[in-house]
Amino acid sequence: MSHPPLHGRRVLIIGPALQALAQGPLEGAHLELGVLDRLLGVGPSDADLIVIDADAWAAPALAAGVQALTACPSPPPILLVGAHLPTGLVRNLLRLERADVLDAPYSLEHITAAITGLMAQQAPLAAPPSQSGDVSRCWAVTGAVGGSGATTLAIEIANQLCVRQVKDKSVCLIDLNLADGAAAAYLGSSPAMRLNELASAAERLDASMLHAFITPVTKQLDLLAAARDPAAFDLVPRDAVLRLLEIACESYAWVILDIPRHRRSWTREALAGCDEVLVVSELTVPALLAARSLSDEIERDMGTGNKPKILLNRLAARMFGPAPSMAEAERALQRKAEAGISSDWEAAAASVNLGGPIATHRPKSKIVKDVQVLVERLASQPVRRDATKAA
Repeated sequence: MSHPPLHGRRVLIIGPALQALAQGPLEGAHLELGVLDRLLGVGPSDADLIVIDADAWAAPALAAGVQALTACPSPPPILLVGAHLPTGLVRNLLRLERADVLDAPYSLEHITAAITGLMAQQAPLAAPPSQSGDVSRCWAVTGAVGGSGATTLAIEIANQLCVRQVKDKSVCLIDLNLADGAAAAYLGSSPAMRLNELASAAERLDASMLHAFITPVTKQLDLLAAARDPAAFDLVPRDAVLRLLEIACESYAWVILDIPRHRRSWTREALAGCDEVLVVSELTVPALLAARSLSDEIERDMGTGNKPKILLNRLAARMFGPAPSMAEAERALQRKAEAGISSDWEAAAASVNLGGPIATHRPKSKIVKDVQVLVERLASQPVRRDATKAA
């Protein structure tokens, strides 16, 4: 029996019974025996292959492990084996780029063939290094009106930037809606930024203290968010917020800000330190007028010559109906929109309810494709080196 080319490769096996494969399909590999928690944030630097014994775990724990895998931007190839495989679980796993499933009864030859096929598949190509070198880039996302979908798009943009990264901890999403931000809830995460400590830390805030405020989401993505507090904007002074942004931009290659639409004492400086400011609008006349007004206001106040870009969210294909088309919306805006993001209510609702980016739960959604195109276009543009990063 011929074995797959695993000599010297790192294989993570989840389930003690799989150790027996060391004398067969996994011969010559460096094996690591782990539990389901080991799948959280796992990436190419951790293993060249993951083999999971579905029969070793209860269904809820196994589902949580698979969800952790689907949240990873670029997990290693994954083989799931077992006698009783829930359909929903298998469907979620097969959404990954490189994954296969073997339902019992199976032979060692079946496992060998599955592993060989997985190892033969090419990993997604990493994006070329940014011509900006070590210069970090900061984008702000804000809604023209409440409920425009700015937080959802900020999460999707951050997720797409993670896919482009090779290094861990490359992207940080910062929810500056301090009083009632929803980014943590949308991601199914717990906010860790303690506002009382931040309020008193303006002069001594450094990278180590910033790390204490971080909620890890994936191997590439960190979240800075606070628990809801109606007094938050009065509690945290301007200097503390700007120092937080300064340290974040020194610590990450990409920083995405989810900024409230209502002006705060730090808003002007935060926006002026961004390479891109994205204003999200729905396709209603009041929202479009608000987007035009807000964009004009930001452009005037920043004084950097960097014009905000308007994203038209929930763009629906139509033949008849009251919703304006892209061209009609641009006439109301009196400017070109940067992009239109397709409407996909089911995908957005599933993402919010399950926790995580839409790309994790509905990777084929039009929203994911539209955001991917947007990120690729914006990320390919030269860095604004004259920007004073959030200082």
